[in-house]
Amino acid sequence: MSKPTLANMCIQWLPLLLLLTSVTARPLVRHIRSANEFDRLIEKHSTKTGLPVIVDFYSDGCGPCRMMAPIFKKLAKEMENDAVFAKVDTNQVYQLSSRYNVRSIPTFIFFYNGKKQNEFSGAGEGQLRQYAQSVIAKSQRDNIVLTKDALVKYYEEMGEKGKDVDPIIKKCADMLKSNKSGDCLGQPARELAKRLSKKYKTPPPLEPRFTDDDRHPKSDSSSQQKAKPNTSSTPDKPNLHLASKDELLKELESRLEAEQDAAMEEEDDDDAEFEHGWAPGDFPERVTIIGGGPAGIAAAIYAARAGLEPVVVAPPMGGQLQGKGVDVENYPGMVNVTGPAVIAVMRDQAVAFGTAFEAESVVTVDASQRPFRVVTNSSVIETHAIIVATGAESNWLNVTGEWEMRGGGVSSCATCDGAIYHGKHVIVVGGGDTAMEDALVLARTSQSVTLVHRRDTFRASKILAQRVIEHPKITIKYNTIVEEIVGALPPAEASDDDDDIDLDKPVQKVVTGANLYNKQTNEHYTMSCDAVFVAIGHTPATSFLKDVVAFDPDRPGYVKVLEGTTKTSVPGIFAAGDVADSMYRQAITSAGSGAMAALDAERWLSEEGLGNEKEEFEAELLRELMGDDDEKDDIGYNAYDDVTIKGVKETVAATAGSEL
Repeated sequence: MSKPTLANMCIQWLPLLLLLTSVTARPLVRHIRSANEFDRLIEKHSTKTGLPVIVDFYSDGCGPCRMMAPIFKKLAKEMENDAVFAKVDTNQVYQLSSRYNVRSIPTFIFFYNGKKQNEFSGAGEGQLRQYAQSVIAKSQRDNIVLTKDALVKYYEEMGEKGKDVDPIIKKCADMLKSNKSGDCLGQPARELAKRLSKKYKTPPPLEPRFTDDDRHPKSDSSSQQKAKPNTSSTPDKPNLHLASKDELLKELESRLEAEQDAAMEEEDDDDAEFEHGWAPGDFPERVTIIGGGPAGIAAAIYAARAGLEPVVVAPPMGGQLQGKGVDVENYPGMVNVTGPAVIAVMRDQAVAFGTAFEAESVVTVDASQRPFRVVTNSSVIETHAIIVATGAESNWLNVTGEWEMRGGGVSSCATCDGAIYHGKHVIVVGGGDTAMEDALVLARTSQSVTLVHRRDTFRASKILAQRVIEHPKITIKYNTIVEEIVGALPPAEASDDDDDIDLDKPVQKVVTGANLYNKQTNEHYTMSCDAVFVAIGHTPATSFLKDVVAFDPDRPGYVKVLEGTTKTSVPGIFAAGDVADSMYRQAITSAGSGAMAALDAERWLSEEGLGNEKEEFEAELLRELMGDDDEKDDIGYNAYDDVTIKGVKETVAATAGSEL
């Protein structure tokens, strides 16, 4: 066997050498891919940095999750030196959802020292910020350690030289059961120092458990070069020739893990929702579209192509199509795509033609003055025309337990919350297309699905109903209604530290079953389940238009429009989609009415003489700067004034005649 040459060894170890020369930074928001990766993350920051870990449990199909995503990212940027931020997709890593009893999304859980400190569910920026600041303050407050050497020296200074401090250190360490280091640290260390200070009038010295370098890793090798400036003419090189093979392999494993962390940094899947945002200008908008579903986006595409530069006002959580987890099969040109994917394509098309988006909910519309004023939670948009395309909102059963356990197993969005109940028993209430779709979505992951319907036949389309009837995991309860949703308090989680318990925090009940009544057999009984999904239809989201436009007296909640058009009772306000359509209520019919509304709005603006005020102002300003035609003599000689423009044939003929 030939002895390896230096060249062969260099080639063999080249990838390792390249990896060792790079240093990677902690990602801003880490996307967790497995339970093992999550456990390593918690362990690392429990034992090596002391930083809290803030985790967002989300789903791509969940509207509130998409709304909170940029807020979570913004908070991660603000607090990147004080906490670690991570995201867990409940569809991919459902084991963690089950482990931490996540029953609605988004859910935010705050970890410190390897333990869950707090959690909440919902789309609340203030609550997220408050809990984050609280856990960061705790991590900074508890980042202390009372070392054995420091305690020995302290007792010597207090005149008790030779005192055995081992039992004291052990007792202090045992007070924090999650402490595996055997050191006296955190809250117990502070309490010990307080008692010693009371006894000896001087406290023992407390040291930081983790240094700034531990908590705030540098992003590149510049910090190393700053600490050891290179005075030679050759660049710095890693000192690898003194390392053994085992040391190199260990370092390689460490660097590969860091490289993987960096590669996962900032998957901007949520940024598209907030690109091309609206900014207030000096002139009113010509068209403002309220709603971001098929009707609203179709109206935006038509209006944008007409040069109206529309503004779409809609929260990123989307509507019915945005939350549709099954494939959209009845929209021409869309094959094997889900509702969110359809909306994403529509948005991209609208953006390409110049549509701006305001990610807000509309509070009210002021039609008492011109231009109209569209008031949102954070802005006021002045506009000449309005297209209302807000769609419809979910209906609820209004039974006992439903409101109390929203977020604890009661939901109206199977796509949003379905993955949380992987391998569990769930109930779906309803008999229309929404109920069929929810049942099919849940059947993919749940152990069993029971469909409860108050009639003996479905109102859903035949093909969806047939799929549900034939599905082996779906059981149907006809002629049955839900009388009550039953719940219980979740099992109390063990807490190692008394100061981690918040006695004032309300405890969320979780669903354990539902009381059902069969109208045909007159039987009352209880069915055990882990979640109840309500899918009994929708009501038009038009409450903000109360006393603004006329409503259809025969169809409560639906805006009344002039037959064959999208015009409402107020000139300049138009209605499209499910807010005015109680019969068809399909994505494609909504898109069609959205196009009609844009065309109606364009004609109305032309008839009213409401053009592009910004361009008209700029043109008028340019005319003023150039001066009137009467003042052109003051400009000076212009050679073109003496030139008579003729056609090509006339010029050629004149030239030929002069030559003759």
